[in-house]
Amino acid sequence: MNNRTEILAQTEQHVKAQLSDEGSGHDWWHVYRVRQNARMLCAQETVDTFVVELAALLHDIGDHKFHDGDTSVGPRLAREWLASLQVDEAIIAHVCHIITDLSFKGSGVPTPMASREGMIVQDADRLDALGAVGIARTFAYGGHKGRLLYDPDIPPAVHDSFAAYQKSTAPSLNHFYEKLLLLKDRLNTAAARRLAEKRHAFMEQFLEQFLAEWDGNR
Repeated sequence: MNNRTEILAQTEQHVKAQLSDEGSGHDWWHVYRVRQNARMLCAQETVDTFVVELAALLHDIGDHKFHDGDTSVGPRLAREWLASLQVDEAIIAHVCHIITDLSFKGSGVPTPMASREGMIVQDADRLDALGAVGIARTFAYGGHKGRLLYDPDIPPAVHDSFAAYQKSTAPSLNHFYEKLLLLKDRLNTAAARRLAEKRHAFMEQFLEQFLAEWDGNR
């Protein structure tokens, strides 16, 4: 199949069918927002938008968090799907490389992207982890995993390896300090960094209010 518009349409339907009932914040609507973010960022870059959209659509098709930490599942499922549509091998390889490298892997673990397309998809995904939606997704995932909201006796950790990050069972609030508040300064594109400023500030305000209410002061 050589029609890029049709490939994107079929991929959208495929991902929607796979993720529509997902309840941890990694559902179809997360993918939808990441794709929208990516499209917006593409408008300010010279990149292969087909690669960007495919990677955005398929980036969570086999998230390691739901496959016992196996990071090979997502790229494998993406490759199988794209091969079934007879997408060119070079494009499949590029998309799978982006999916492999995309995820945050710990505050002490660098996650550089090898292509400008990858940088855009990573930024698009990280923008959806910030702001009001990011807050909602954090607690949705925490509830999905049965985690505490907060425990002042469990401090945030610096994860110097992906393995340590994967093993964490810390309360949901720790996730802000272990990942979300770090993302603003780890974005690749100027446009994403501008958008992140407001979302980052909103999370800081939320945390201030949350901690005040925790102690019954407000």
